[in-house]
Amino acid sequence: MKPKVKIAFLDRDGVINHYPGEGDYVKSWSEFKFIPGSVEGIKKLKEKGFKLFVVSNQSGVSRKLYSQETLDSITKRMNKYLKKNNATVDGIFYCTHLDQDNCGCRKPKPGLLAEALSSIDCQAAEVMIFFGDSFVDMKTAKAFGAKSVLLLSGKEKIANRKDWEFEPDYIFDNLLLAAHYICEHYG
Repeated sequence: MKPKVKIAFLDRDGVINHYPGEGDYVKSWSEFKFIPGSVEGIKKLKEKGFKLFVVSNQSGVSRKLYSQETLDSITKRMNKYLKKNNATVDGIFYCTHLDQDNCGCRKPKPGLLAEALSSIDCQAAEVMIFFGDSFVDMKTAKAFGAKSVLLLSGKEKIANRKDWEFEPDYIFDNLLLAAHYICEHYG
């Protein structure tokens, strides 16, 4: 029988690295800056047995703001840094489509999460948690049946709470604080 696993999905920009700002993109490695504590948060989740997947919309490729090769290079360097710090992830899945492409992998549709989950051999998830910095991420979590963890280290701000369509399951300032809580309650 296949094992049950604990799954954590992580958005990239605003969760792992600094959010570049509305309408902007991380277009090179020099623009990629880790959020303080994010690497430690990933390491903590991994130590508690979570399978970790980065799931991120990266439409800058389709917008021709950076190439697929540049995205691959940024990913390779991010992965190398994470591994060097014992903070590995089990997979990285990007949607490079535009909204008008109407693909199934562009968040808030849950296609990237389904793809990530299908990449591992497991019977079922014991728990699924999505760490994101935007309401697109929270909608994705809800659509996939994952716990939603809103991190205020990126796009969304607590001042917008009155306009939220629903309340996320959890709200934290950053990934490290969220990881401590999640590991204590689900680890």
